[in-house]
Amino acid sequence: MALSADGRISLSTTTRHLCGSSGLVGRNCKLVKFSNGEFMGKKLKLSKLHHKPSTRNSGNVCMSIATDTNIPGESKLRDLYLEKRDPRTVAAIILGGGAGTRLFPLTKRRAKPAVPIGGAYRLIDVPMSNCINSGINKVYILTQFNSASLNRHLSRAYNFGNGINFGDGFVEVLAATQTQGQTGKSWFQGTADAVRQFYWLFEDKRSKDIEDVIILSGDHLYRMDYMDFIQNHRQSGADITLSCLPMDDSRASDFGLMKIDNKGRVLSFKEKPRGAELKSMAVDTTVLGLSKEEAEKKPYIASMGVYVFKKEILLNLLRWRFPTANDFGSEIIPASASEFFIKAYLFNDYWEDIGTIKSFFKANLALTDDPSRFSFYDAAKPMYTSRRNLPPSQIDKSKIMDSIISHGSFLNNCIVEHSVVGIRSRINSNVHLKDTVMLGADYYETDEEAAAILSEGRVPVGIGENSKISGCIIDKNARIGKNVVISNSESCKSCHFIRSNCT
Repeated sequence: MALSADGRISLSTTTRHLCGSSGLVGRNCKLVKFSNGEFMGKKLKLSKLHHKPSTRNSGNVCMSIATDTNIPGESKLRDLYLEKRDPRTVAAIILGGGAGTRLFPLTKRRAKPAVPIGGAYRLIDVPMSNCINSGINKVYILTQFNSASLNRHLSRAYNFGNGINFGDGFVEVLAATQTQGQTGKSWFQGTADAVRQFYWLFEDKRSKDIEDVIILSGDHLYRMDYMDFIQNHRQSGADITLSCLPMDDSRASDFGLMKIDNKGRVLSFKEKPRGAELKSMAVDTTVLGLSKEEAEKKPYIASMGVYVFKKEILLNLLRWRFPTANDFGSEIIPASASEFFIKAYLFNDYWEDIGTIKSFFKANLALTDDPSRFSFYDAAKPMYTSRRNLPPSQIDKSKIMDSIISHGSFLNNCIVEHSVVGIRSRINSNVHLKDTVMLGADYYETDEEAAAILSEGRVPVGIGENSKISGCIIDKNARIGKNVVISNSESCKSCHFIRSNCT
């Protein structure tokens, strides 16, 4: 990059060449050399990659200066601070999740990331929107289980004709597949194995400018600027950076926990420790910026399952250092803590793992709070989803309290209290819906179709007259008849499920 006397900025091919095949300008402005000048998928001499984190003040701008003899009188400046913010050098991998047994029956016919959330969205919309709002436009989505619904949603929501500008980027779904040879006969065995099976994508021409890879989960609810995260990773000089949350005793054992030093470097990592092992993972979280009072309440640092790897480090961990490891959280990251520079990055904001029916139910109903800890509405950073071209909801003689009513719904003379009502929902007269998540429907039934269904003794899609439903999850396309009462007792903390054919 060149800065001319009149303040104009232009690219310098000479300066670019300094970072060619013979080496790489490091994050601390030193030249890091690789064996034979190659590192993509090749076996590295890892001792050459190990370095201490930069002791420079993070507020300083680090530059390399070169003279381009082709343009006399101009000095070439390479502004590394701006480069650190360049999302074109980042690729994202969104993991489609496993079989989703803890979310069953919502995952009976759909992948976890395709599970509806907030009335009108799918879980996959969260990391996808975070990528788009962060400027990251090279996105791979790895899928394996029940992926038809997920694939359909992705093709509708994130294509080049829906108003989202991906520029020179892409969104690609990578389905688990079998290949030639004995090792190619197995499906994805875990998060790391899924990425390993597609390592070759990072060796093609399209990925030549990729420096870092961010690994994301498709079943979390949060809003995050990934480039803030990646910039922190690059400025620290870390090989791997883990986004983390401060955590209290009640939930700590459900997550991967890390021990850090007073500079935020990860010393050890344990997946879901319990008992004495859990107590040993307590740290002083004021190191990450928490107040003394917050640190006493939240003495643990939990991994969010959001990781950034230097690309060459990721490829060599998967192919050479741990070629048989299947999982990042339980295998690769704990084993790498003693060999690589792994850093913790604090994300002290709303985040929820929608991994169980209980967490799904609570997260949805929490959206109705005033004020809610998470909102899908942010004018600067919107949440994207598929365009449905649905009409506004029609609400006649109804009472709505502390609820979300999604578009395209019809409510007639009913009461909806502390509930989330999904798209195309139909709630008939004298229905009382309370503490319920209704996912809506994939299609409409006309009045004629509904009348024909009733005449045959069957039930139309929606909730019939005079029904009382409390503390339930109603899956898509569910059919509930007239005079139905479904309610949990006060002592029961779990919720009922009502489902029909759904996608």
